[in-house]
Amino acid sequence: MPIDFRNTNSLWASVAVETLARLGLQTAILCPGSRSTPLTFAFANHPQIEALPILDERSAAFFALGCAKRQHRPVAIVCTSGTAGANFYPAVIEACESGVPLLVFTADRPPEMRDCASGQTIDQINLYGGFVKRFVEMMVPMADLSMLAYLRQTLVSGWESAIALQPGPIHFNCPFRDPLPPIADDSTRVVKAGFDIGKFFYSVSASATTKVQAFLLTSLPIADWQQFETGIIVAGPADPSDPLSYCKTVSHLSQRLGWPVIAEGLSPLRNYSALNLALVSTYDLILRDRDRAKKLVPQGVIQLGALPTSKVLRQWLSMHQPQRWIIGPQRNLDPLHGPTRHLTLEIAALIQTSSAVFPIENSIYQQQWLTYEGEMRRAIREKMAAESTLVESKVVWLLSQHLPEQTPLFVANSMPVRDLESFWLPNDRQIQPVFSRGANGIDGTLSTAMGLAHRNRPAVLLSGDLAFLHDTNGLLNTAQIDGHLTVVLINNGGGGIFEMLPVADFSPTFEKYFVTPQSVKFSYLCQAYGIEYRLVQTAEDLVKCIEVLPKQGIRVLEIGADQHTSVAYRQQSVAQRKNLLNFL
Repeated sequence: MPIDFRNTNSLWASVAVETLARLGLQTAILCPGSRSTPLTFAFANHPQIEALPILDERSAAFFALGCAKRQHRPVAIVCTSGTAGANFYPAVIEACESGVPLLVFTADRPPEMRDCASGQTIDQINLYGGFVKRFVEMMVPMADLSMLAYLRQTLVSGWESAIALQPGPIHFNCPFRDPLPPIADDSTRVVKAGFDIGKFFYSVSASATTKVQAFLLTSLPIADWQQFETGIIVAGPADPSDPLSYCKTVSHLSQRLGWPVIAEGLSPLRNYSALNLALVSTYDLILRDRDRAKKLVPQGVIQLGALPTSKVLRQWLSMHQPQRWIIGPQRNLDPLHGPTRHLTLEIAALIQTSSAVFPIENSIYQQQWLTYEGEMRRAIREKMAAESTLVESKVVWLLSQHLPEQTPLFVANSMPVRDLESFWLPNDRQIQPVFSRGANGIDGTLSTAMGLAHRNRPAVLLSGDLAFLHDTNGLLNTAQIDGHLTVVLINNGGGGIFEMLPVADFSPTFEKYFVTPQSVKFSYLCQAYGIEYRLVQTAEDLVKCIEVLPKQGIRVLEIGADQHTSVAYRQQSVAQRKNLLNFL
Protein backbone atom coordinates (compact mmCIF):
# COMPACT_ATOMS: atom_id res chain seq x y z
CA MET A 1 0.00 0.00 0.00
CA PRO A 2 1.41 3.46 -0.93
CA ILE A 3 0.05 4.98 2.29
CA ASP A 4 2.61 5.32 5.10
CA PHE A 5 0.93 4.80 8.50
CA ARG A 6 4.08 5.12 10.61
CA ASN A 7 2.97 8.45 12.10
CA THR A 8 0.55 11.31 11.46
CA ASN A 9 2.92 13.33 9.27
CA SER A 10 3.90 10.36 7.10
CA LEU A 11 0.22 9.42 6.71
CA TRP A 12 -0.72 12.96 5.71
CA ALA A 13 2.14 13.39 3.26
CA SER A 14 1.69 9.97 1.65
CA VAL A 15 -2.05 10.59 1.10
CA ALA A 16 -1.14 13.92 -0.53
CA VAL A 17 1.44 12.35 -2.83
CA GLU A 18 -0.79 9.39 -3.76
CA THR A 19 -3.54 11.86 -4.68
CA LEU A 20 -1.14 13.75 -6.95
CA ALA A 21 0.10 10.53 -8.55
CA ARG A 22 -3.47 9.51 -9.41
CA LEU A 23 -4.07 12.96 -10.90
CA GLY A 24 -1.12 12.42 -13.23
CA LEU A 25 1.87 13.99 -11.51
CA GLN A 26 5.07 12.61 -12.99
CA THR A 27 7.85 14.75 -11.53
CA ALA A 28 8.66 16.34 -8.17
CA ILE A 29 11.69 18.55 -7.54
CA LEU A 30 12.85 18.30 -3.93
CA CYS A 31 15.11 20.82 -2.22
CA PRO A 32 16.91 19.65 0.96
CA GLY A 33 15.62 20.86 4.32
CA SER A 34 14.28 19.66 7.65
CA ARG A 35 10.72 21.00 7.88
CA SER A 36 9.79 19.45 4.51
CA THR A 37 10.94 15.97 5.62
CA PRO A 38 7.46 14.34 5.50
CA LEU A 39 6.88 15.52 1.93
CA THR A 40 10.39 14.55 0.86
CA PHE A 41 9.97 10.99 2.15
CA ALA A 42 6.54 10.66 0.52
CA PHE A 43 7.65 11.89 -2.90
CA ALA A 44 10.99 10.06 -2.84
CA ASN A 45 9.35 6.72 -2.09
CA HIS A 46 6.40 6.83 -4.47
CA PRO A 47 6.99 4.34 -7.30
CA GLN A 48 5.17 6.35 -9.98
CA ILE A 49 6.71 9.78 -9.36
CA GLU A 50 10.24 10.74 -10.31
CA ALA A 51 11.72 12.73 -7.42
CA LEU A 52 14.81 14.79 -8.27
CA PRO A 53 16.96 16.40 -5.53
CA ILE A 54 18.21 19.89 -6.44
CA LEU A 55 20.26 21.94 -3.99
CA ASP A 56 19.53 25.53 -4.97
CA GLU A 57 15.84 26.47 -4.64
CA ARG A 58 16.00 29.16 -7.30
CA SER A 59 17.49 26.77 -9.84
CA ALA A 60 15.15 23.99 -8.73
CA ALA A 61 12.05 26.04 -9.42
CA PHE A 62 13.24 26.93 -12.92
CA PHE A 63 14.17 23.31 -13.56
CA ALA A 64 10.60 22.41 -12.59
CA LEU A 65 9.37 25.11 -14.96
CA GLY A 66 11.29 23.49 -17.81
CA CYS A 67 9.87 20.06 -16.94
CA ALA A 68 6.34 21.47 -16.89
CA LYS A 69 6.87 23.12 -20.29
CA ARG A 70 7.94 19.74 -21.68
CA GLN A 71 5.17 17.71 -20.06
CA HIS A 72 2.36 20.28 -20.45
CA ARG A 73 1.17 19.23 -17.00
CA PRO A 74 1.88 20.29 -13.41
CA VAL A 75 5.24 19.59 -11.77
CA ALA A 76 5.67 19.76 -7.98
CA ILE A 77 8.42 21.68 -6.21
CA VAL A 78 9.09 21.25 -2.49
CA CYS A 79 11.19 23.25 -0.04
CA THR A 80 11.67 23.75 3.67
CA SER A 81 10.53 26.76 5.70
CA GLY A 82 12.10 30.22 5.84
CA THR A 83 13.76 31.97 2.93
CA ALA A 84 13.87 28.74 0.87
CA GLY A 85 10.44 29.48 -0.57
CA ALA A 86 11.45 33.05 -1.40
CA ASN A 87 14.01 31.63 -3.82
CA PHE A 88 11.14 30.05 -5.76
CA TYR A 89 9.70 33.51 -6.42
CA PRO A 90 11.26 34.36 -9.85
CA ALA A 91 10.15 31.03 -11.34
CA VAL A 92 6.69 31.38 -9.81
CA ILE A 93 6.37 34.79 -11.45
CA GLU A 94 7.42 33.39 -14.82
CA ALA A 95 5.02 30.46 -14.45
CA CYS A 96 2.20 32.88 -13.72
CA GLU A 97 2.99 35.23 -16.58
CA SER A 98 3.58 32.50 -19.17
CA GLY A 99 0.81 30.16 -18.04
CA VAL A 100 2.81 27.16 -16.83
CA PRO A 101 1.27 24.85 -14.18
CA LEU A 102 3.38 24.41 -11.05
CA LEU A 103 2.44 22.98 -7.65
CA VAL A 104 4.50 24.84 -5.07
CA PHE A 105 4.79 23.17 -1.64
CA THR A 106 6.49 25.26 1.02
CA ALA A 107 6.89 23.53 4.37
CA ASP A 108 6.26 25.70 7.41
CA ARG A 109 6.28 25.62 11.18
CA PRO A 110 2.89 25.20 12.85
CA PRO A 111 0.98 28.36 13.88
CA GLU A 112 2.14 28.28 17.51
CA MET A 113 5.78 28.46 16.38
CA ARG A 114 5.35 31.51 14.16
CA ASP A 115 6.14 35.09 15.09
CA CYS A 116 7.99 34.08 18.23
CA ALA A 117 11.64 34.03 17.09
CA SER A 118 11.63 30.33 16.28
CA GLY A 119 14.35 29.30 13.88
CA GLN A 120 14.05 29.32 10.10
CA THR A 121 10.60 30.90 10.19
CA ILE A 122 9.21 33.79 8.17
CA ASP A 123 5.68 34.86 7.27
CA GLN A 124 4.83 32.55 4.35
CA ILE A 125 1.13 33.40 4.14
CA ASN A 126 0.42 34.62 0.58
CA LEU A 127 4.17 34.63 0.02
CA TYR A 128 3.81 35.00 -3.76
CA GLY A 129 0.98 37.53 -3.68
CA GLY A 130 -0.98 37.73 -6.91
CA PHE A 131 1.50 35.61 -8.85
CA VAL A 132 -0.28 32.36 -7.97
CA LYS A 133 -3.73 31.35 -9.11
CA ARG A 134 -4.52 30.17 -5.61
CA PHE A 135 -2.92 30.18 -2.18
CA VAL A 136 -3.86 27.42 0.27
CA GLU A 137 -2.83 27.45 3.92
CA MET A 138 -3.04 23.74 4.68
CA MET A 139 -4.09 22.61 8.13
CA VAL A 140 -1.63 20.92 10.44
CA PRO A 141 -1.76 17.15 9.73
CA MET A 142 -4.32 15.09 11.62
CA ALA A 143 -4.87 11.33 11.69
CA ASP A 144 -8.56 11.59 10.88
CA LEU A 145 -10.42 10.25 7.83
CA SER A 146 -12.54 13.35 7.34
CA MET A 147 -9.42 15.57 7.45
CA LEU A 148 -7.62 13.28 5.00
CA ALA A 149 -10.61 13.67 2.68
CA TYR A 150 -10.21 17.45 3.01
CA LEU A 151 -6.56 17.07 2.05
CA ARG A 152 -7.43 14.93 -0.99
CA GLN A 153 -10.09 17.30 -2.30
CA THR A 154 -7.97 20.40 -1.70
CA LEU A 155 -5.23 18.92 -3.87
CA VAL A 156 -7.69 17.81 -6.58
CA SER A 157 -9.13 21.33 -6.68
CA GLY A 158 -5.65 22.85 -6.82
CA TRP A 159 -4.64 20.56 -9.68
CA GLU A 160 -7.75 21.52 -11.63
CA SER A 161 -7.01 25.21 -11.11
CA ALA A 162 -3.40 24.73 -12.23
CA ILE A 163 -4.43 23.22 -15.59
CA ALA A 164 -7.47 25.39 -16.32
CA LEU A 165 -7.77 27.47 -19.51
CA GLN A 166 -5.05 29.81 -18.27
CA PRO A 167 -2.66 27.43 -16.46
CA GLY A 168 -0.46 28.69 -13.65
CA PRO A 169 1.13 28.03 -10.24
CA ILE A 170 -0.71 27.00 -7.07
CA HIS A 171 0.87 27.56 -3.66
CA PHE A 172 0.31 25.12 -0.79
CA ASN A 173 1.83 26.23 2.51
CA CYS A 174 2.24 23.09 4.63
CA PRO A 175 2.83 23.31 8.39
CA PHE A 176 4.22 20.27 10.18
CA ARG A 177 4.73 19.55 13.86
CA ASP A 178 7.41 17.17 15.14
CA PRO A 179 8.32 14.39 14.64
CA LEU A 180 9.30 15.17 11.05
CA PRO A 181 10.95 11.83 10.10
CA PRO A 182 8.69 8.73 9.72
CA ILE A 183 9.29 7.56 13.28
CA ALA A 184 6.65 4.93 14.08
CA ASP A 185 4.10 5.70 16.79
CA ASP A 186 0.51 4.77 17.63
CA SER A 187 -1.18 7.92 16.29
CA THR A 188 -2.58 6.37 13.09
CA ARG A 189 -3.87 3.07 14.49
CA VAL A 190 -7.59 3.96 14.28
CA VAL A 191 -7.36 5.41 10.77
CA LYS A 192 -5.37 2.45 9.48
CA ALA A 193 -8.01 0.01 10.71
CA GLY A 194 -10.78 1.70 8.73
CA PHE A 195 -8.86 2.88 5.66
CA ASP A 196 -10.11 1.50 2.32
CA ILE A 197 -7.69 2.78 -0.30
CA GLY A 198 -9.89 1.90 -3.29
CA LYS A 199 -12.90 3.67 -1.85
CA PHE A 200 -10.90 6.64 -0.60
CA PHE A 201 -9.30 7.41 -3.99
CA TYR A 202 -12.21 6.19 -6.15
CA SER A 203 -12.97 9.59 -7.70
CA VAL A 204 -9.36 10.67 -8.24
CA SER A 205 -8.04 10.11 -11.75
CA ALA A 206 -6.10 12.02 -14.37
CA SER A 207 -8.81 11.54 -17.02
CA ALA A 208 -11.34 13.28 -14.82
CA THR A 209 -9.30 16.45 -14.47
CA THR A 210 -7.38 17.02 -17.70
CA LYS A 211 -10.20 17.64 -20.15
CA VAL A 212 -9.89 20.82 -22.21
CA GLN A 213 -13.00 22.48 -23.51
CA ALA A 214 -13.20 22.24 -27.30
CA PHE A 215 -14.69 24.75 -29.71
CA LEU A 216 -15.81 24.39 -33.31
CA LEU A 217 -14.25 26.75 -35.82
CA THR A 218 -17.81 27.64 -36.73
CA SER A 219 -18.17 29.22 -33.27
CA LEU A 220 -15.75 31.96 -34.33
CA PRO A 221 -17.05 35.21 -35.86
CA ILE A 222 -16.06 34.12 -39.38
CA ALA A 223 -18.78 36.24 -40.98
CA ASP A 224 -17.52 39.37 -39.24
CA TRP A 225 -14.00 38.74 -40.45
CA GLN A 226 -15.07 38.05 -44.02
CA GLN A 227 -16.55 41.54 -44.27
CA PHE A 228 -13.04 43.02 -44.25
CA GLU A 229 -11.29 43.39 -47.59
CA THR A 230 -7.87 43.34 -45.91
CA GLY A 231 -6.88 41.37 -42.85
CA ILE A 232 -3.97 39.55 -41.24
CA ILE A 233 -3.50 36.79 -38.68
CA VAL A 234 -0.78 37.65 -36.16
CA ALA A 235 0.62 34.55 -34.47
CA GLY A 236 2.65 35.32 -31.37
CA PRO A 237 4.82 33.03 -29.22
CA ALA A 238 3.20 29.64 -28.74
CA ASP A 239 4.26 26.31 -27.28
CA PRO A 240 1.21 24.05 -27.82
CA SER A 241 1.24 20.42 -26.70
CA ASP A 242 0.32 19.43 -30.27
CA PRO A 243 2.14 21.85 -32.60
CA LEU A 244 1.05 20.02 -35.78
CA SER A 245 -2.62 20.39 -34.91
CA TYR A 246 -2.05 24.03 -33.97
CA CYS A 247 -0.41 24.77 -37.34
CA LYS A 248 -3.13 22.94 -39.28
CA THR A 249 -5.83 24.93 -37.48
CA VAL A 250 -4.16 28.25 -38.22
CA SER A 251 -3.70 27.22 -41.85
CA HIS A 252 -7.38 26.26 -42.05
CA LEU A 253 -8.39 29.67 -40.74
CA SER A 254 -5.98 31.49 -43.06
CA GLN A 255 -7.26 29.66 -46.14
CA ARG A 256 -10.87 30.23 -45.20
CA LEU A 257 -10.35 33.99 -44.91
CA GLY A 258 -7.61 34.46 -47.49
CA TRP A 259 -5.52 36.33 -44.90
CA PRO A 260 -1.70 36.12 -44.62
CA VAL A 261 -0.21 34.84 -41.36
CA ILE A 262 2.39 36.98 -39.58
CA ALA A 263 4.38 34.32 -37.69
CA GLU A 264 6.66 35.16 -34.75
CA GLY A 265 9.96 33.24 -34.57
CA LEU A 266 8.77 31.54 -31.38
CA SER A 267 5.65 30.22 -33.07
CA PRO A 268 5.63 26.60 -34.31
CA LEU A 269 4.28 27.93 -37.62
CA ARG A 270 7.75 28.76 -38.90
CA ASN A 271 8.80 25.14 -38.44
CA TYR A 272 5.80 23.69 -40.30
CA SER A 273 5.92 26.22 -43.12
CA ALA A 274 4.63 23.91 -45.88
CA LEU A 275 1.24 23.85 -44.17
CA ASN A 276 0.73 27.56 -44.75
CA LEU A 277 1.58 29.10 -48.10
CA ALA A 278 0.59 32.55 -46.82
CA LEU A 279 3.25 32.60 -44.08
CA VAL A 280 5.10 35.89 -43.52
CA SER A 281 8.25 35.78 -41.38
CA THR A 282 10.09 38.98 -42.38
CA TYR A 283 7.40 41.44 -41.25
CA ASP A 284 9.80 43.34 -38.98
CA LEU A 285 12.01 44.19 -41.95
CA ILE A 286 9.12 44.83 -44.34
CA LEU A 287 7.41 47.28 -41.98
CA ARG A 288 10.56 49.36 -41.54
CA ASP A 289 9.80 50.90 -44.94
CA ARG A 290 7.19 53.59 -44.21
CA ASP A 291 5.60 53.62 -47.66
CA ARG A 292 5.16 49.86 -47.75
CA ALA A 293 3.99 49.78 -44.15
CA LYS A 294 1.29 52.34 -44.95
CA LYS A 295 0.05 50.32 -47.93
CA LEU A 296 -0.16 47.15 -45.84
CA VAL A 297 -2.38 48.53 -43.05
CA PRO A 298 -5.18 45.95 -42.54
CA GLN A 299 -8.80 46.59 -41.63
CA GLY A 300 -8.96 43.56 -39.33
CA VAL A 301 -6.45 41.59 -37.28
CA ILE A 302 -6.79 38.19 -35.60
CA GLN A 303 -4.19 38.02 -32.83
CA LEU A 304 -3.30 34.54 -31.59
CA GLY A 305 -1.99 34.79 -28.05
CA ALA A 306 0.46 37.51 -27.05
CA LEU A 307 1.88 39.88 -29.66
CA PRO A 308 5.21 39.02 -31.33
CA THR A 309 8.40 40.53 -29.92
CA SER A 310 8.89 42.97 -32.81
CA LYS A 311 8.72 46.58 -31.64
CA VAL A 312 8.24 47.68 -35.26
CA LEU A 313 5.12 45.53 -35.62
CA ARG A 314 3.69 46.80 -32.35
CA GLN A 315 4.28 50.44 -33.29
CA TRP A 316 2.66 49.87 -36.68
CA LEU A 317 -0.46 48.33 -35.12
CA SER A 318 -0.58 51.02 -32.45
CA MET A 319 -0.34 53.81 -35.02
CA HIS A 320 -3.18 52.54 -37.22
CA GLN A 321 -5.37 50.82 -34.59
CA PRO A 322 -7.16 48.25 -36.81
CA GLN A 323 -9.97 46.23 -35.26
CA ARG A 324 -8.41 43.25 -33.50
CA TRP A 325 -9.81 39.98 -32.20
CA ILE A 326 -7.54 38.38 -29.62
CA ILE A 327 -7.81 34.62 -29.24
CA GLY A 328 -6.24 33.48 -25.99
CA PRO A 329 -6.62 32.86 -22.28
CA GLN A 330 -8.73 34.98 -19.98
CA ARG A 331 -6.29 37.81 -19.43
CA ASN A 332 -5.49 41.13 -21.07
CA LEU A 333 -3.19 40.50 -24.04
CA ASP A 334 -3.47 44.00 -25.48
CA PRO A 335 -0.54 46.24 -24.45
CA LEU A 336 -1.55 48.61 -27.28
CA HIS A 337 -4.93 49.36 -25.67
CA GLY A 338 -6.63 49.41 -29.06
CA PRO A 339 -10.09 48.45 -30.37
CA THR A 340 -10.09 44.77 -29.45
CA ARG A 341 -12.50 41.95 -28.78
CA HIS A 342 -11.33 39.03 -26.70
CA LEU A 343 -12.24 35.43 -27.51
CA THR A 344 -11.37 33.38 -24.43
CA LEU A 345 -10.28 30.07 -25.88
CA GLU A 346 -7.13 28.33 -27.08
CA ILE A 347 -6.31 27.83 -30.75
CA ALA A 348 -5.21 24.31 -29.81
CA ALA A 349 -8.77 23.62 -28.62
CA LEU A 350 -10.38 24.59 -31.92
CA ILE A 351 -11.83 21.67 -33.88
CA GLN A 352 -11.67 21.94 -37.64
CA THR A 353 -15.00 21.39 -39.30
CA SER A 354 -15.26 18.37 -41.56
CA SER A 355 -16.46 20.49 -44.47
CA ALA A 356 -13.85 21.17 -47.13
CA VAL A 357 -12.07 24.49 -47.17
CA PHE A 358 -12.19 26.34 -50.47
CA PRO A 359 -9.15 28.62 -50.42
CA ILE A 360 -9.91 32.19 -51.36
CA GLU A 361 -7.94 33.40 -54.35
CA ASN A 362 -5.04 35.57 -53.31
CA SER A 363 -6.14 39.17 -53.02
CA ILE A 364 -3.93 42.02 -54.14
CA TYR A 365 -3.37 42.77 -50.48
CA GLN A 366 -2.21 39.26 -49.61
CA GLN A 367 -0.06 39.11 -52.70
CA GLN A 368 1.70 42.32 -51.66
CA TRP A 369 2.68 40.70 -48.38
CA LEU A 370 3.88 37.52 -50.08
CA THR A 371 5.87 39.42 -52.71
CA TYR A 372 7.74 41.38 -50.06
CA GLU A 373 8.20 38.19 -48.04
CA GLY A 374 9.80 36.41 -51.00
CA GLU A 375 12.18 39.27 -51.63
CA MET A 376 13.16 39.55 -47.99
CA ARG A 377 13.79 35.82 -47.63
CA ARG A 378 16.04 35.86 -50.69
CA ALA A 379 17.89 38.90 -49.40
CA ILE A 380 18.48 37.27 -46.02
CA ARG A 381 19.61 34.03 -47.63
CA GLU A 382 22.09 35.82 -49.90
CA LYS A 383 23.39 38.00 -47.09
CA MET A 384 23.86 35.10 -44.68
CA ALA A 385 25.44 32.83 -47.27
CA ALA A 386 27.98 35.51 -48.17
CA GLU A 387 28.84 36.36 -44.56
CA SER A 388 32.11 34.67 -43.61
CA THR A 389 32.08 35.73 -39.94
CA LEU A 390 30.03 33.77 -37.44
CA VAL A 391 27.95 36.77 -36.35
CA GLU A 392 25.02 36.27 -33.97
CA SER A 393 22.36 36.49 -36.66
CA LYS A 394 24.12 33.87 -38.77
CA VAL A 395 24.17 31.48 -35.81
CA VAL A 396 20.37 31.64 -35.68
CA TRP A 397 20.10 31.27 -39.45
CA LEU A 398 22.28 28.14 -39.37
CA LEU A 399 20.36 26.60 -36.47
CA SER A 400 17.11 26.91 -38.43
CA GLN A 401 18.55 24.80 -41.23
CA HIS A 402 20.82 22.28 -39.54
CA LEU A 403 19.34 21.24 -36.19
CA PRO A 404 17.99 17.69 -36.23
CA GLU A 405 14.27 17.46 -36.86
CA GLN A 406 11.97 17.97 -33.86
CA THR A 407 14.80 19.33 -31.69
CA PRO A 408 13.51 21.14 -28.58
CA LEU A 409 15.16 24.58 -28.73
CA PHE A 410 15.07 26.80 -25.65
CA VAL A 411 15.67 30.43 -26.62
CA ALA A 412 17.03 32.83 -24.01
CA ASN A 413 15.68 36.34 -23.72
CA SER A 414 17.52 39.49 -24.74
CA MET A 415 19.21 39.34 -28.19
CA PRO A 416 18.74 35.60 -29.02
CA VAL A 417 14.96 35.92 -29.11
CA ARG A 418 15.18 39.00 -31.31
CA ASP A 419 17.65 37.42 -33.71
CA LEU A 420 15.32 34.44 -33.92
CA GLU A 421 12.44 36.70 -34.93
CA SER A 422 14.45 38.35 -37.70
CA PHE A 423 16.66 35.54 -39.00
CA TRP A 424 14.97 32.20 -38.28
CA LEU A 425 14.37 30.73 -41.72
CA PRO A 426 10.92 29.09 -42.18
CA ASN A 427 11.34 25.34 -42.59
CA ASP A 428 9.64 21.99 -42.21
CA ARG A 429 12.02 20.53 -39.65
CA GLN A 430 9.39 20.65 -36.87
CA ILE A 431 11.84 22.28 -34.46
CA GLN A 432 10.13 22.92 -31.11
CA PRO A 433 10.92 26.44 -29.85
CA VAL A 434 10.44 26.87 -26.10
CA PHE A 435 10.82 30.15 -24.21
CA SER A 436 10.11 32.17 -21.07
CA ARG A 437 8.40 35.23 -22.48
CA GLY A 438 6.07 35.77 -19.53
CA ALA A 439 8.24 38.16 -17.55
CA ASN A 440 10.94 38.23 -20.26
CA GLY A 441 13.79 37.91 -17.76
CA ILE A 442 17.13 36.17 -18.17
CA ASP A 443 17.02 34.53 -14.73
CA GLY A 444 16.79 30.76 -14.62
CA THR A 445 17.60 30.34 -18.31
CA LEU A 446 20.01 27.42 -17.96
CA SER A 447 17.95 25.61 -15.31
CA THR A 448 14.75 25.89 -17.36
CA ALA A 449 16.53 24.50 -20.41
CA MET A 450 17.88 21.63 -18.32
CA GLY A 451 14.36 20.81 -17.14
CA LEU A 452 13.21 20.86 -20.75
CA ALA A 453 16.01 18.48 -21.77
CA HIS A 454 15.32 16.01 -18.96
CA ARG A 455 13.72 12.81 -20.33
CA ASN A 456 13.37 14.47 -23.71
CA ARG A 457 15.01 14.09 -27.08
CA PRO A 458 18.41 15.90 -27.27
CA ALA A 459 17.74 19.61 -26.73
CA VAL A 460 19.53 22.89 -27.46
CA LEU A 461 19.77 26.15 -25.52
CA LEU A 462 20.58 29.33 -27.44
CA SER A 463 21.89 31.83 -24.90
CA GLY A 464 23.97 34.93 -24.46
CA ASP A 465 26.81 35.05 -21.96
CA LEU A 466 25.01 37.09 -19.28
CA ALA A 467 21.91 34.88 -19.28
CA PHE A 468 24.16 31.84 -18.89
CA LEU A 469 26.28 33.37 -16.11
CA HIS A 470 23.17 34.57 -14.27
CA ASP A 471 22.23 30.92 -13.69
CA THR A 472 25.51 29.03 -13.36
CA ASN A 473 24.18 27.33 -10.20
CA GLY A 474 22.11 25.32 -12.65
CA LEU A 475 25.27 23.44 -13.58
CA LEU A 476 24.94 21.70 -10.21
CA ASN A 477 21.97 19.85 -11.71
CA THR A 478 24.00 18.14 -14.43
CA ALA A 479 23.87 14.75 -12.74
CA GLN A 480 20.05 14.90 -12.58
CA ILE A 481 19.49 15.14 -16.32
CA ASP A 482 18.44 11.99 -18.11
CA GLY A 483 19.05 13.25 -21.64
CA HIS A 484 21.21 15.82 -23.39
CA LEU A 485 21.49 19.60 -23.60
CA THR A 486 23.77 21.46 -25.99
CA VAL A 487 24.30 25.09 -24.99
CA VAL A 488 25.04 27.34 -27.97
CA LEU A 489 26.66 30.14 -25.98
CA ILE A 490 27.13 33.45 -27.77
CA ASN A 491 29.78 35.31 -25.82
CA ASN A 492 29.71 38.98 -26.81
CA GLY A 493 31.28 40.19 -23.58
CA GLY A 494 28.20 41.53 -21.81
CA GLY A 495 24.68 42.81 -22.40
CA GLY A 496 24.59 43.12 -26.18
CA ILE A 497 20.94 44.18 -26.28
CA PHE A 498 21.78 47.54 -24.70
CA GLU A 499 23.91 48.37 -27.76
CA MET A 500 20.61 48.60 -29.66
CA LEU A 501 19.13 51.19 -27.30
CA PRO A 502 19.62 54.99 -27.09
CA VAL A 503 21.50 54.62 -23.80
CA ALA A 504 24.44 53.23 -25.82
CA ASP A 505 25.41 56.81 -26.71
CA PHE A 506 26.24 57.64 -23.09
CA SER A 507 29.69 56.25 -22.37
CA PRO A 508 31.53 55.48 -20.12
CA THR A 509 28.54 54.95 -17.81
CA PHE A 510 26.97 52.76 -20.49
CA GLU A 511 29.83 50.27 -20.63
CA LYS A 512 30.18 49.81 -16.86
CA TYR A 513 26.58 49.80 -15.70
CA PHE A 514 24.60 48.48 -18.68
CA VAL A 515 26.90 46.25 -20.74
CA THR A 516 28.50 44.93 -17.52
CA PRO A 517 31.34 43.20 -19.39
CA GLN A 518 32.47 39.85 -17.97
CA SER A 519 35.81 38.09 -18.22
CA VAL A 520 34.83 34.56 -17.22
CA LYS A 521 36.75 31.78 -18.91
CA PHE A 522 33.91 29.47 -19.88
CA SER A 523 36.30 26.61 -20.57
CA TYR A 524 37.44 26.73 -16.93
CA LEU A 525 33.87 26.97 -15.68
CA CYS A 526 32.90 23.88 -17.66
CA GLN A 527 35.98 22.04 -16.45
CA ALA A 528 35.00 22.73 -12.82
CA TYR A 529 31.64 21.01 -13.38
CA GLY A 530 32.98 18.24 -15.62
CA ILE A 531 31.07 19.51 -18.67
CA GLU A 532 32.18 19.10 -22.28
CA TYR A 533 33.33 22.39 -23.81
CA ARG A 534 34.23 23.46 -27.32
CA LEU A 535 35.16 26.81 -28.84
CA VAL A 536 33.40 27.21 -32.20
CA GLN A 537 34.96 29.68 -34.63
CA THR A 538 33.53 28.92 -38.08
CA ALA A 539 30.13 28.24 -39.61
CA GLU A 540 31.35 24.86 -40.83
CA ASP A 541 32.40 23.90 -37.32
CA LEU A 542 29.04 24.95 -35.87
CA VAL A 543 27.10 22.96 -38.46
CA LYS A 544 29.23 19.90 -37.75
CA CYS A 545 28.51 20.23 -34.01
CA ILE A 546 24.74 20.62 -34.28
CA GLU A 547 23.74 18.33 -37.16
CA VAL A 548 24.00 15.33 -34.84
CA LEU A 549 23.45 15.90 -31.12
CA PRO A 550 24.80 13.67 -28.33
CA LYS A 551 22.37 11.53 -26.34
CA GLN A 552 23.50 12.26 -22.78
CA GLY A 553 25.10 14.99 -20.68
CA ILE A 554 25.68 18.70 -21.21
CA ARG A 555 27.88 20.32 -23.80
CA VAL A 556 28.79 23.99 -24.20
CA LEU A 557 29.63 25.40 -27.63
CA GLU A 558 31.10 28.87 -27.12
CA ILE A 559 30.93 31.31 -30.03
CA GLY A 560 32.87 34.52 -29.64
CA ALA A 561 31.09 37.59 -31.01
CA ASP A 562 32.09 41.23 -30.88
CA GLN A 563 29.21 43.43 -29.69
CA HIS A 564 30.01 46.40 -31.86
CA THR A 565 30.48 44.27 -34.98
CA SER A 566 27.18 42.47 -34.41
CA VAL A 567 25.27 45.72 -33.88
CA ALA A 568 26.82 47.33 -36.96
CA TYR A 569 25.98 44.19 -38.97
CA ARG A 570 22.34 44.26 -37.90
CA GLN A 571 21.99 47.95 -38.70
CA GLN A 572 23.69 47.53 -42.07
CA SER A 573 21.49 44.55 -42.92
CA VAL A 574 18.31 46.46 -42.08
CA ALA A 575 19.41 49.44 -44.18
CA GLN A 576 20.24 47.23 -47.16
CA ARG A 577 16.88 45.46 -47.03
CA LYS A 578 14.98 48.74 -46.74
CA ASN A 579 16.76 49.92 -49.89
CA LEU A 580 15.85 46.67 -51.63
CA LEU A 581 12.17 47.32 -50.96
CA ASN A 582 12.38 50.66 -52.74
CA PHE A 583 12.93 48.85 -56.03
CA LEU A 584 9.95 46.47 -55.71
